[in-house]
Amino acid sequence: MPASGVKSRPAHRCTECGYTSPKWVGRCPECQAWGSIAEVGAASSSPLRSVSAGPVTAKARPIGQVELAGARAVPTGIPEFDRVLGGGLVPGAVLLVAGEPGVGKSTLLLEVAHKVAETNGPTLVVSGEESAAQVRLRAERIGALHDQLYLAAETDLSAVLSHVEDVNPSLLVLDSVQTVRSPAVDGTDGGATQVRAVASALTGVAKSRGMTTILVGHVTKDGAIAGPRALEHLVDVVISFDGERHSTLRMVRATKNRFGPADEIGCFEIGDTGVVGVPDPSHLFVSRRSAPVPGSCVTVTMEGSRPLLAEVQALVATSGGGGSPRRAVSGLDSQRVAMVNAVVERRGGVKLAEADVFAASVGGVRIVEPAADLALALAIASAAKDRPLPLGVIALGEVGLSGEIRRVGGMGRRLAEAARQGYTAALVPEDSGPAPKGMRLIEVPDLGAAFTRLW
Repeated sequence: MPASGVKSRPAHRCTECGYTSPKWVGRCPECQAWGSIAEVGAASSSPLRSVSAGPVTAKARPIGQVELAGARAVPTGIPEFDRVLGGGLVPGAVLLVAGEPGVGKSTLLLEVAHKVAETNGPTLVVSGEESAAQVRLRAERIGALHDQLYLAAETDLSAVLSHVEDVNPSLLVLDSVQTVRSPAVDGTDGGATQVRAVASALTGVAKSRGMTTILVGHVTKDGAIAGPRALEHLVDVVISFDGERHSTLRMVRATKNRFGPADEIGCFEIGDTGVVGVPDPSHLFVSRRSAPVPGSCVTVTMEGSRPLLAEVQALVATSGGGGSPRRAVSGLDSQRVAMVNAVVERRGGVKLAEADVFAASVGGVRIVEPAADLALALAIASAAKDRPLPLGVIALGEVGLSGEIRRVGGMGRRLAEAARQGYTAALVPEDSGPAPKGMRLIEVPDLGAAFTRLW
């Protein structure tokens, strides 16, 4: 019975995400699930009880006296993956790796587990999506068999924790967090409540044992990580694994990293023998040709601290009439393409109002930074004029609405990478700094001047 003077009222909770409400609603305001609100009993309106001081796990010390030995990153032996992580795996860290089905997450992490088993002792891979035999077949195909690499197929959290106790691994890979169920909480398998409970339990175990844990996560059709947003807050590192199905190129990006930079990128190619790192991926995004063609221009993008050469292509064709001209974009920001297209026509004097314009990047790379504006503008103008840019020329710069060319960050590293790849001239904004050895800088104040210098 409730205490005298304390009122009780019905409470309702979402079975998917745990959201509580004093009244029933048809749709959960937190996770937007329909029909998931159920009455769970009475909620007391009594004030919160005070909390007194209790025992501590470790005495507070001056920050300079905190030991760092257990927090040093340990390289995995896969340089491209280590680059994204900021040097390697940190003991006790929890990582979330998310990507579309079939992109290669399980294959890459199986190779990571194999490398760690070779150098750092036992590793444990727990699969909730495939049988142990299926994972064994993949390990044979990519050459990832090792006596210190342990494998289990489980979907129950209690069983996973038992395997951790038995193996005592330095690395745990759980594939995937949405397939494991905790018997301690209610909720559907893979639902927000279950995912949060599983991730919280494994995070606590990882921190207490100093065991690096990698959780594989699903993504929604919009590309967001499936499950509650709290999942990304619980973990130390969030990594996205991206790639087009028709391409062998895979990009690994860190969107959150408590131990290193959160803007680095790793490049991989997927093949019959597994996922192979590509230390110099610029050749994947640039066409190699002996003669120049209209509608093509090379630029240099920055992915974290890594400069990458990328080619922008455009095609301008006479519209068939009977409606608005077409504007199609692939691999570029459609809003930015529309803006540059308007500037090219208004400030550059190129007639595009009645023409179909198509713009794309080469090799499946996605280019969204403003540094590619000038290359895009030159590609569109080149296609419209049917006059190619000279071979060996790159373009760098942001295009403003008035047609001016602005400087971009990392100009020195971009130009140095272009010179290393054999480019001899660069169309750049004014005051872009010294030119690398073997490269000539063509400084232009605006789009009109750029067109004049080239044509």
